[in-house]
Amino acid sequence: MKYEEKIGKLEQIVNDIETGKLSVDMLSEKVKEASLLIKECREMLTKVQNEVNNILTEAEKE
Repeated sequence: MKYEEKIGKLEQIVNDIETGKLSVDMLSEKVKEASLLIKECREMLTKVQNEVNNILTEAEKE
């Protein structure tokens, strides 16, 4: 799943929680899912940040 899709899914989960659309049983499941999505998004952002830093470092050497 792409970053934007993960963020969209997170936004939907937050919206469902805020509007009270989730049952108590589903709430726990959705919070776990949101936690996993947040972890994956952070990893993706860290990877991109490292790649950009490497590109900039190489560009400065030229």
